[in-house]
Amino acid sequence: MVIAAPSSGSGKTTVATGLMAALRARGLAVSPHKVGPDYIDPGYHALATSRPGRNLDPWLVGEDRVVPLFAHGAAGCDIAVVEGVMGLFDGKGETDFASTAHVARLLGAPVVLVVDAARQSRSVAAVVHGFATFDPRVRVGGVVLNRVGSDRHEELCRAALAEAGVRVLGAIRRDDAVATPSRHLGLVPAAERTAEAVATVDRLGALVTRSCDLDALVRLAHSAPPLTCTPWDPAVAIGMTGEATRGATREMTGEATGQAGRGPERVVVAVAGGAAFTFGYAEHVELLRAAGAEVAVFDPLRDEALPAGTGAVVIGGGFPEMYAAELSANEPLREQVAAFDGPIAAECAGLLYLCQELDGQRMCGRVPGVARMSDRLTLGYRDAVAVRRSLLTEPGERFMGHEFHRTVVERVVVEPLFRWPGGADGFGDPLLTASYLHLHWAGSPAAAQRLVSSSRSPSVLR
Repeated sequence: MVIAAPSSGSGKTTVATGLMAALRARGLAVSPHKVGPDYIDPGYHALATSRPGRNLDPWLVGEDRVVPLFAHGAAGCDIAVVEGVMGLFDGKGETDFASTAHVARLLGAPVVLVVDAARQSRSVAAVVHGFATFDPRVRVGGVVLNRVGSDRHEELCRAALAEAGVRVLGAIRRDDAVATPSRHLGLVPAAERTAEAVATVDRLGALVTRSCDLDALVRLAHSAPPLTCTPWDPAVAIGMTGEATRGATREMTGEATGQAGRGPERVVVAVAGGAAFTFGYAEHVELLRAAGAEVAVFDPLRDEALPAGTGAVVIGGGFPEMYAAELSANEPLREQVAAFDGPIAAECAGLLYLCQELDGQRMCGRVPGVARMSDRLTLGYRDAVAVRRSLLTEPGERFMGHEFHRTVVERVVVEPLFRWPGGADGFGDPLLTASYLHLHWAGSPAAAQRLVSSSRSPSVLR
């Protein structure tokens, strides 16, 4: 089922995360998904389900990959919960492409509409009626009322919705105790809050359990038609065949050596993690492994050296601006990254870490720029073209990406790596791709293969 809303701030994350936790507490294996490019909500979903939170974004991966990626993530589960993005029909520009409604149509999934009932009663039914009839291809299977003020308030809302022929699947009272802290780009990532985040998810699960009809929600999910597709497979996406594919599969499952882990020829790809670098898609690691790599996570806040045998480095997104002083203080690692002569792929937060400075704090100096916080939010999908060769790009290649940041990089004197209508960005050389552009490698699987291949033989790209 898809958890949607008329607008952002209605309570989708509260209901979706709480529902995932409540269903898991019932003993169900729950597959968590998020519409759009957001990294933060899937972190809470992962806590609620003990499975990787996965994104479904037609813009980033292509419309035809959404259902196979869903099937890949949901394999072996009893039920799947998909949290929407923004308002139900809000998509790219003037269309609903990449909207929650778009993904719900692709999956054939019923929609549960979360409606903020504060400051209205009977009017709730008019809002829901509009959303339920706007696009007949989208099936609104019921409503969860959020921020209900009293028993009488709930009665009025329920009566109006009954007249409109819409089922009420839950009514959640106002409860500030379950709020999650936020900052300039949304919620604080779960990985930064550790025990506190776990407690929040537990409270959300209890809230949904006592406020919603879980049996009715499960029945609604089971009303979704079966999917007829081949699940996405990272080895197939990489394009390996014959012994290479079978060898990688054996390594991934541990069949080749008797344990999951590193074979004699596997490349070690060091992936930044920890509190400062929490943004990443689960499929990236799966693609790297399918390409023949062993993935080793390191924390630039705490680790003073890259993992042993590192042949390539991936530094994804996150909030390095919140930890600039601590990152700067870890001089041994900064110097090692600056001197590293293997391939480095960096996105957004990774770009900031590779700059000369971030808010006056010394960083790695791998790219010729100085980064700082700004008052301006840069947000949106990008249809980008690589204008020159780099670690992950060839000139003229098209990349569907996303930007989401409040920082800027100044003192740039090199030609940008990417261009798109109204913008340009990025640094690149044969062993580097660094930009603000977030990519989903399931939509560009060559990225993982190029990174791993270049770590084996850097001269290939020179």
